[in-house]
Amino acid sequence: MRVLTTLEFLWRAPQGPEPTGISGHRGFFYHFLDMGTGIRFENVELSTIDTTLLLGGALFCQSYFDGPGEVEVAIRAYADSIYRRVDWRWALSRPPLVSMGWRPEEGFLTHDWWGFNEAMLLYVLALGSPTFSLEPAAWERWTSTYQWGSFYGQDHVGFAPLFGHQYSHVWIDFRGIQDRYMRARGIDYFENSRRATYAQRAYAVDNPMQWTGYDEDSWGLTASDGPADATLELDGRRRQFFEYVARGASFTEVQDDGTIAPTALGGSLPFAPEIVLPALIALREEHGDPLFGQYGFLDAFNESYPTGRPPGMGRAVPGRGWYDTDYLGIDQGPILAMAENYRTGLVWRYMRRNAYVVRGLRRAGFTGGWLEQAAAAASD
Repeated sequence: MRVLTTLEFLWRAPQGPEPTGISGHRGFFYHFLDMGTGIRFENVELSTIDTTLLLGGALFCQSYFDGPGEVEVAIRAYADSIYRRVDWRWALSRPPLVSMGWRPEEGFLTHDWWGFNEAMLLYVLALGSPTFSLEPAAWERWTSTYQWGSFYGQDHVGFAPLFGHQYSHVWIDFRGIQDRYMRARGIDYFENSRRATYAQRAYAVDNPMQWTGYDEDSWGLTASDGPADATLELDGRRRQFFEYVARGASFTEVQDDGTIAPTALGGSLPFAPEIVLPALIALREEHGDPLFGQYGFLDAFNESYPTGRPPGMGRAVPGRGWYDTDYLGIDQGPILAMAENYRTGLVWRYMRRNAYVVRGLRRAGFTGGWLEQAAAAASD
């Protein structure tokens, strides 16, 4: 019933162009909704990518709850309605790329989704829509903005924070299927994420910025909380720290202040379990309660931040460094889902059955592997 209640609320939540008293517009939802009312929080933007991540979960529920009972039929219907309502074409502020968002006070944001990142899922779902689908040219334009390079011996499409290599894979099994871009490179997107994971570990082992604690079992840079927005003089060296920021390391950029996020590891578990699982175990055993609590790993930690200086968030643990005190849902979710994909492939297995996902992938030019079997089953 919890799933049904959530989906019914999302379907019935008010939509419209007004700046207040509204949860979304044109099928999209605002980046943050007030926990008490479900209405737009302050003046946040209508977020195309956060709506996409929500749709990934809704479509998984649509595929997972496949029974004949009244509740499961209703779950499928609400998930279908929520997905079909999203007007992807409206979000083409600068076609064929999708805008990152919109505000009623200002209109569309100035940036679109381009360059490799988590929006791979966005374009697949937009191409798969039966109501407001984008043209395949959107995918071709999207991939034309990729950057291919090498980082610590790993050749791959670059994006510095690991979340960009993880979020789309939470929902879609990219093993053995390729679009035109990846066919030309001779790998698939799963292998691309594996290489990005290995590159980040190698970067941490090398530790060019000489942060405390980095080694083969203590690594992982991604968007996360951090200790403070501050520049400090430590051991004769100027060190810049951040609170929440998208940390990462790649040939595209390096954004590193010594903050490690367990979700960077957990979200990469299926790609490289041979290096990720030992690291997760090591973090749990070495850091204990300051990093692991009621809901699993806290969001982040930083062993270089001086414990004698009050942090902007989180807490200082004497003799250890800075530790977050928050659990972030967008970071906990990939840990849980990717652990299950590693264990049983559960999310992937059900999403391979979803006709919208299959349609989106095929319109993006993906072929091979399980997708051929899914297409054949759909035509029977």
